[in-house]
Formats: sequence, C-alpha cells, structure tokens
Amino acid sequence: MESKEMIAASAPSETLELSEVDPQLSALLYDVSQQVEIAMHSMLKMASEISESTGEIMEEMEKCKEFVSVKNTMLEEEKDKFQKAAIAVIEMLNGSESM
Repeated sequence: MESKEMIAASAPSETLELSEVDPQLSALLYDVSQQVEIAMHSMLKMASEISESTGEIMEEMEKCKEFVSVKNTMLEEEKDKFQKAAIAVIEMLNGSESM
C-alpha cells in the first residue's frame, strides 16, 4: 500500500495527489462561499427595499382610500341636493298644472 493517496481526475490516465486536490477544493469552496455571501447580502438588501416600498405603497393606498371616501361623501351629498331640487321642480310643475 502506498503512503500517498491518489485520486482519479477527468481522464483515467490523469491522477492528482490528495495534497494537490485539497488546496484546489478549499479555494473552490471559499469562492463559492464568497459568492453565496454576496448573493445573500444582495437578497437582504433587495428584501429591505421591497419592505420599504411596500410600506410606502400601503401609505399611498390609505391616502387614496381616504380621498375616495371623502369624494364619495361629497358626491352622495350632491346627488341628494339634485334629487331634492328635481323633486321640488316636479312638485312645482305638478302644482301649476292643477291650477
């Protein structure tokens, strides 16, 4: 049995000693972990921005709801005034016809 372990690479004729593979594997794992960390940082930043935007959107929606409610009340009041005016005109016309 040999004291050095051998690992087969992509082709059977190519072999690398374990001591050569460890630094490469460590470097690869380090690079991948760095990329994951960067991606997670970006995702957290985007999640924060989305949360902030959501809050702003919710505030705008509340303002719009309030505006719509006020506008609806105003329109209902105007409708009532026009209906009363229309009824008064109809009553006047009906009153003048009976004379």
